[in-house]
Amino acid sequence: MSARLRWLLVGLVLLVIAVPLAILFLRTHERVTEVERLPPQGEASYNPLYVLGQALRADGLTVQSRPRLDLTRMPLAPGDTVVLLQDSAEVPAPAVAALMAWVARGGHLIVRTPPIGKDEARNGPLLEALGVDSEGHESDCQPFHVRDDPQHVEFCDGRRFAVTPPTGITLERGWGDEESRVFARLRHGHGRIDVLADMAFMHGKGRPNPTVPPNAANAIVDGLHDKAHRDLTRYVLAPNHGKGTMWLVYASRPPSLWNRVFYLGWPVWAPLLLALLGWLWQRAQRLGSELPSPPAERRSLLEHIRASGEHLLRFGKAPLLYDAVRRAFLARLRRRSPTAAALTGDARVHAVATLLQWSHARVQTALTPPASHDVAGLRDRIRLLIQMRNLL
Repeated sequence: MSARLRWLLVGLVLLVIAVPLAILFLRTHERVTEVERLPPQGEASYNPLYVLGQALRADGLTVQSRPRLDLTRMPLAPGDTVVLLQDSAEVPAPAVAALMAWVARGGHLIVRTPPIGKDEARNGPLLEALGVDSEGHESDCQPFHVRDDPQHVEFCDGRRFAVTPPTGITLERGWGDEESRVFARLRHGHGRIDVLADMAFMHGKGRPNPTVPPNAANAIVDGLHDKAHRDLTRYVLAPNHGKGTMWLVYASRPPSLWNRVFYLGWPVWAPLLLALLGWLWQRAQRLGSELPSPPAERRSLLEHIRASGEHLLRFGKAPLLYDAVRRAFLARLRRRSPTAAALTGDARVHAVATLLQWSHARVQTALTPPASHDVAGLRDRIRLLIQMRNLL
């Protein structure tokens, strides 16, 4: 068989196998498209006003985002707008005076009452300067009439307030009732101040809408992506819209480095931590000894010495024990008092008694060997020799 015919047969066999398999696969499988939404990344993960800023930039407006209110880095000009999502009670009195002066020159300030979650929420210097009182007020939904959503409500999570403008500030428009409002537009000089119970309708987070493509502009039907919320946002931003810079103070901080390392870097630090724990476990000292324990019948050195002494006493070798203790005493005496050690007989006894301030008879008894079977005398002399040795 030629090589050409052989390869032709191989191709026919593969074709006979592949065609039925392809038909079977196409008949038993269906192509399905699934869309998975990833969590927000970057600034969108911690800035609730990120979508609002992007929408305003798309309209050709100048937008600046700030995590906190810092007037030293925010050169406010007449015609600018400040959306203060930060808790208004945290604004200090000097900043309040600067904001009020800027509003009087034509600025537009948008603030909110303290969150409902704070049990001890206070008005703060800013709200007190505007005559707004939110202490003791709770949250309650406010109906917002929308043509295609007759049951639409707003400000369900915000703290309502009462407003009594001081001299120089007038109430231009309010929303709610006389004692608990959800929106108030105040006029101060050439500018305006909007006080809202909540700004949740300006946020960019929401739930996906399954009826529209995921890349559509209204793919999220909550937050700023809702049509009613966009209309409400346009109304709130209307006074200085297109005149100056939009300053969005979103009252948040980006995640810290340790937060990112812990939550995003775990594929790196978790294996390293396990490796470190394994190395420490390998290098740690084990409980117990790897050497075998000594036999139970093995005796200590003290027991051997005691047995040797009892053996010598039993066989009448007591003078050997006395001589060992006496030699130890004389060795110490030669180191401490060589003159007394060089003497012999009564002269040595007298010198040792004078040195230790003992009686002559006591020293004489200690230096005299006992009888071979006098065990009591042996113990007494050994005790005296040990005392004399310790006193040198």
